[in-house]
Amino acid sequence: MKYHDRPWLSHYPVGFGPEIEVPDIGLVDHFEAIAAKFSQLPATHFLGMTLTYQELMALSNRFAQCLVQNGVQPGDVVGINLPNSPQYLIAQLGTLKAGCAASGVSPLLTSGEMLHQLKDSRAKVLVTMDAIFELRFLPISQDLTALSLVIVTGILDFLPWYKRLAGRILKKVPHGKVQPVSGKTVFRLTDILSNYPDRDPDVKVKPEDHCLIMYTGGTTGTPKGTVITHRNMVAELAIVTGWLDMELGREVILSAFPLFHIAGLALGLGTMFIGSVQILIPNPRDTRHIVREMARYHPTILVNVPALYMMLLLEPKFKKLDFSRLNFCLSAASPFPTESIAELEQVIGPGKVLECYGMTEVSSLSTMNPRRGTRKLGTVGVPLPNTRIKVVDLETRSREVPVGHEGEIITSGPQVMKEYLNQPEETALVLKDHSGETWLHTGDVGRMDEDGFLTIVDRAKDMVNVGGFKVFSREVEEKLYEHHAIEFCAIIGIPNPKRPGNEIVKLVVEPSLNSAAVSHEKLREQILAFASENLAPYKVPKIIEFVNTMPLTAVGKVDKKALR
Repeated sequence: MKYHDRPWLSHYPVGFGPEIEVPDIGLVDHFEAIAAKFSQLPATHFLGMTLTYQELMALSNRFAQCLVQNGVQPGDVVGINLPNSPQYLIAQLGTLKAGCAASGVSPLLTSGEMLHQLKDSRAKVLVTMDAIFELRFLPISQDLTALSLVIVTGILDFLPWYKRLAGRILKKVPHGKVQPVSGKTVFRLTDILSNYPDRDPDVKVKPEDHCLIMYTGGTTGTPKGTVITHRNMVAELAIVTGWLDMELGREVILSAFPLFHIAGLALGLGTMFIGSVQILIPNPRDTRHIVREMARYHPTILVNVPALYMMLLLEPKFKKLDFSRLNFCLSAASPFPTESIAELEQVIGPGKVLECYGMTEVSSLSTMNPRRGTRKLGTVGVPLPNTRIKVVDLETRSREVPVGHEGEIITSGPQVMKEYLNQPEETALVLKDHSGETWLHTGDVGRMDEDGFLTIVDRAKDMVNVGGFKVFSREVEEKLYEHHAIEFCAIIGIPNPKRPGNEIVKLVVEPSLNSAAVSHEKLREQILAFASENLAPYKVPKIIEFVNTMPLTAVGKVDKKALR
């Protein structure tokens, strides 16, 4: 098999060819058409509050008018520093309508991390929470010389008065004091939405214009701004919604992915792309709230990380829900043990879990298991339409490896980013020319089978070097997840003091609830025995450490950077 033969096409569902038609327009033009068609349908549900498409578009117009009337120019960057909320969607849409690029800024960042991202992107506007404004923005405000406009909101601002009152009395919701800042204009979002006109600002947005500046996780160094154009994002949304055969105006989508992350934002934009409704989840760790929202709105699509699905399985009420309307569950961002997939499908129905693969640099996704037809558990599916994948040698980064062999995954398609913002050298490291075409080098290690299904083996940086042998952490973790005592686990490499340049395999384990009565010493013996029986000697962990709670990133992946 040769990768250019695209063997995956024979496993596409009936009716799908190698290409999906992608309109050459900006996102704003598409959203305007969708909102006009589905104006009275709900766009979002949030803590019992609903916004229709008509209401969302009017509010985003007011936001855009504020930007334009306060000197913000097309091409300027707006940092959106909010949890999942209606305010995020209003700011996101308003930013695009004003011809600006939106940059998701995690509410979990420290002041120093915020400072780096806002300075690097030269953000002209920041939309933030009142609590973050007081505690983390004010200390760095005078260092942000490009920032001229700050818009502040509270998480409860869009809820009925009695819920706002209860939240303040019970002090369950953080809040902070808003005050003037020298050299900057500070507005309350509620005032903007009351005082500015709801007319469209009539700014022409072109397909090649910058749409998003999304920062990578920074696990290999300083975070970089990924430049995604309107053309990139329209292509991504057209390809994914078409591949999944999502119905216009009919889907009910629930995801705990944060909107400041590319997966959550692409999903939020994708929901609006098809005129459907998204249930916004402000706290992804509140699984009881998620279950209540599912019982209330009966989602047709779930999109989460494996860790959250596994946490939901621990909720007794989750298993009692009616899943007859649920069409499928997407799983992304980290490996999903096949045994856990089987356990989940016993609850939601067979064949409903679709694993997929992507990254910020491809505007979200590049492969996925088919919704209908052949699906291979443990793989992340086949390249999406309009997308090509190859696996190349880790040393040369250009020579294609044979089928079934590990190598670096590279991809080409219309959803691949334009560049890293103001970093031509970093861009040149990942966007390379192969036979006259631009390919993205992902830094992920994988292998493709003869049918074109891709398996992610590891991140290149997560491989452990044991005496010259490559230990792929995902492979070891996948096997160890079969042990009943393990709820979550992670493999990391630590320096071998006896052999400079080599590493020792270390296993970090969060024990399962049913093993709580067993001592760590006994669990360690059991896990080592299991590993010795099922893994090559150099892959067996030499050190096992137990933790009460596995550290997770904001997206819900195991945080190996924190573990290291």
